[in-house]
Amino acid sequence: MQNNSNEELISPLLNTELLDETFQLNEKELEDLSALYKETLHNFEVGKIIKGRILHKENNGVTISIDYKSDGFIPSYEFSEIELKRLNVNDEIDVILDRVEDEFGNVVLSYQKAKAIKAWEIIANLAEKDEPVTGVVTHKVKGGLSVDIGIPAFLPGSQIDTQRITNFDQFVGQEVTGKILKVNKKRGNVIMSRRKYLEEQRQVDKKKALENIEIGQVIQGIVKNITSYGVFVDVGGIDGLLHITDMSWGRITHPSEMLKIGDEVTVKVLSFDKEFEKISLGIKQLFDNPWAEIDKKYPVASIIKGRISSITDYGLFVEVEKGVEGLVHISEISWTERITNLSKHYNVNDQIEVKVVALDKDNRRMSLSIKQLSQDPWKEVADKFKVDDKIKGKITNITDFGIFVQLLEGVDGLVHISDISWTNHLNHPSEKYKKGDEVEALVLAVDSENKKVSLGIKQLGQDPWTNIETNHPVGSEVEGRVSKITNFGAFIKLDSGIEGLIHISEMADNDVEKVEDILKVGDVKKFKVVKVNEEEKKLGLSLRTTSKQPKESAKGHKEASAPKARRSGSKVSESDEQVKTQEDTKRPKSALQQALEAHMNKDK
Repeated sequence: MQNNSNEELISPLLNTELLDETFQLNEKELEDLSALYKETLHNFEVGKIIKGRILHKENNGVTISIDYKSDGFIPSYEFSEIELKRLNVNDEIDVILDRVEDEFGNVVLSYQKAKAIKAWEIIANLAEKDEPVTGVVTHKVKGGLSVDIGIPAFLPGSQIDTQRITNFDQFVGQEVTGKILKVNKKRGNVIMSRRKYLEEQRQVDKKKALENIEIGQVIQGIVKNITSYGVFVDVGGIDGLLHITDMSWGRITHPSEMLKIGDEVTVKVLSFDKEFEKISLGIKQLFDNPWAEIDKKYPVASIIKGRISSITDYGLFVEVEKGVEGLVHISEISWTERITNLSKHYNVNDQIEVKVVALDKDNRRMSLSIKQLSQDPWKEVADKFKVDDKIKGKITNITDFGIFVQLLEGVDGLVHISDISWTNHLNHPSEKYKKGDEVEALVLAVDSENKKVSLGIKQLGQDPWTNIETNHPVGSEVEGRVSKITNFGAFIKLDSGIEGLIHISEMADNDVEKVEDILKVGDVKKFKVVKVNEEEKKLGLSLRTTSKQPKESAKGHKEASAPKARRSGSKVSESDEQVKTQEDTKRPKSALQQALEAHMNKDK
């Protein structure tokens, strides 16, 4: 019974007549069904942009569902690298239907074509309205960048920024906004400018800034440019100048020591000229002036500690607190040591102790000293050493002009080469002395103000030239040793240390061709004094046995001799002495005189 009933239930469904009757539609229903069919076909019309949902994402592409009987596959080359990274399963994207079915029964879809069609419509509309477009920089190309704005657009290097850009790679992968400069759909060319967009935005921001900026206002800004005299800061579309003197209460030599391009800074508006659009900014004004109470915190003569912030050729800059620096001039480093290279003695960041010697808080200047932490040894020199005092000390240095002898720790006196000996003519002091030798000397002069003490060694003994005219008058005989031979004569050293000169013309009664024929170095002989001058320290000697006859003048007459006294033993009259002096002045110098003077001048 049960089977029969089931058969009865099934058999009517297999009845063709019943099916025809069941699915028979009236005219209205047919029209509705036809409209639905047309609408479905319209949704999958070839060449139309439709929405697709990502089913799968793989390395070679993505599978897209468009709610059709089959799915489509879009290869990865239709996406940029950046787009492909951003896609996720179930994301919806616009695609275009290329074909309803391929040979495998799959729909053929294109992302690139859909993107291009949409992009051209948008670009044409934006270009017409002069509105900005936003895209992603995909890669660098010759002369600029390629920007994906739906289709590849060219962004020239000169249009990337308001300032010159050399590193284009920094923009790859970044989203940029720009204005469309040129569109050529036929050629598929679009040229855009980020620079134009930035400049227009800047004008808008500038207008807003000019309306809102007030003196005394504290605002944020971005460092745009750095010069030797200051920094230009963008404070919302308008550039303000942050002068180097308004950057810090302390000392800076260049703005780059504090800031770099791109830094975000907090500044205070110091002045504002709306008509000329000029703004002066300050950073140090955000803080109290540390120099205001400087004379109370660090009075003159106080001893303080600080950090060496910089070293220059002329001194050390010492930071005593944030924003307060003082200068230790190179002359204030040591009382005695002559320092020329401070970097050999000090390092930046060294902690040192200094004495305040001067303050000028209006000009923010503080003079410091290291040497004044100890007593000036030159004051002790002035008290301890007087002229004509005899001293004893070690030679600390030898130069070509003299020797330095230590008087006190760090204080030397100078024995000039001319004050070493009355008679020995040295070419260099090292011929007689060496460093470390202990010597005695006489104080000749003390100049504490200029830190100089003059010493003399020869002044310890009697000047042998004193009374030379009395001790060795003209015509007297002296004994001496040949010390040096020249082409014009020989130098003879006496027991007293004095050197005299015997000219070649005075070596014999007859003419002498070579000095060595008559004298040799080391020979000891007796000589006759023919000329002596204490003031000029000159002594002329001779070996002649007869007086030299006066030379004939050009006219054949003998030269007039000096006026004689009226009688033997009588003194020469004053008038006669004047005549003699005048004649001596007019008479040409003899060869002996010339040789003596040349030798003495050379020694001097």
